[in-house]
Amino acid sequence: MSADPAAPPASDPTPALRTPIQPARRYANQGVAAALLSAALLGLTPIFGKQALRAGMDPFALVALRTVLAAGILWLVFSVFARRYLFIYPAGLIACAIAGIINGLGSLMFYIGLARLDASVAQLLFSINPLILVLLLRLDGQPISRLTAFRLVLALPAIYLLTSAGEHAGQLPGAALLFGSAFMYALHLAVTQRALRDMPSQTLTLYTVTAMALTVLPSALWIRTPLSQTAPVAWWGVAGLTLMTVLSRLSLFVGVKRLGGQQAALLGLSELVVSVAAAILLFGERLTLLQSVGALLLTISVMLVAREKELSVHHISEGWLAWVYGLFEKVTWPGNGG
Repeated sequence: MSADPAAPPASDPTPALRTPIQPARRYANQGVAAALLSAALLGLTPIFGKQALRAGMDPFALVALRTVLAAGILWLVFSVFARRYLFIYPAGLIACAIAGIINGLGSLMFYIGLARLDASVAQLLFSINPLILVLLLRLDGQPISRLTAFRLVLALPAIYLLTSAGEHAGQLPGAALLFGSAFMYALHLAVTQRALRDMPSQTLTLYTVTAMALTVLPSALWIRTPLSQTAPVAWWGVAGLTLMTVLSRLSLFVGVKRLGGQQAALLGLSELVVSVAAAILLFGERLTLLQSVGALLLTISVMLVAREKELSVHHISEGWLAWVYGLFEKVTWPGNGG
C-alpha cells in the first residue's frame, strides 16, 4: 500500500526537467525550418526575375509590380483572416518603415544588377550579406574578430574573380549594385531583428513589405515611367516573384524572431544551391574555372561565420541600433500622452 503514494513523486522529476527544454528546442527548430524555407524561396527569385528581364521587362517595373502586389496580398489576407496582426505601436511602425525603405532600395539595386549579370553570379555576390550583417552587429556592441577580418580578405578577391573572368569581364557595375543590395539586405535584417523583440513576425512582414512598396513604386512611375507606357510585362515572372516575396518574407521573419538575424542569414546561404542549380538547369548557365574559384572562396568566406565566437542570438543592442531605436520609443500616437 505504501508503494502507491511513492510512485508519483518518483516520476515527477523527469517531466519537470523536460518541460523547459522541449519548448525551447521546438521553438528553435521552427526557426530553422522557417529560415530554410525562406532560403529555398529566395533562391528562386533570381530565376523568376531573370525570366522577366529576358522577356524585355524594365527592372523598375518588375520590382514595383511584385512588391505592390505582395503588399496587397498581405493586407487582404490579414484583413480577412488575421486582423490582430494589423495593430502596431509607433516605434514598431517607424522601424518597419525604415527597414522597408532600406530593403526597397536594395531590391532596386538587386534587379538592376541582375539585368547585367547571370542569375547564378548575381546570387553568389548577394550571398555576402551574412558577412556584412556580422560587421553591423559588431558595430552594435560586439568586437570584430580576426576571423571576420580574414573572411573579408577572402571575399574581396572572390568578387573580382566572379565578375572579371571570360565573358563576364567589364561587369563591375552590376557587381557593385549586387554588393549594395547585399548591404541593404543585411542592414534591414539588423533593424528588423531589434523590432521583432516587441512584435509578431506577421505584423512586421505586413508593414515592412508595405513600406517597400511605397518606396519602389515612385521609381517605376517617376524615374522610368514604364507602367504608363507600352513596355512588356512578363506576368509569369511577376506572379512567381510576388508569390516568392510573400512566402519568403513571412518565413524569413519567423526565422529571425526565433533564431536572430545572424543565424537566419547564415541558414539563408542554402539559397545559393537553389539559385545556381536552377540557373544551370533552366538557363544553361556555366561558371568558368576562375569563377568557380571565386565562388568557392566566397562560399568559404561566408560559411566561416559558423566559426565565430561570442555571437549571441539574444544580443542586446549597445551601439548605433540601440540609439536609433531609442528615438523611436519616444514617439506616441496622438492623444495617448507622452
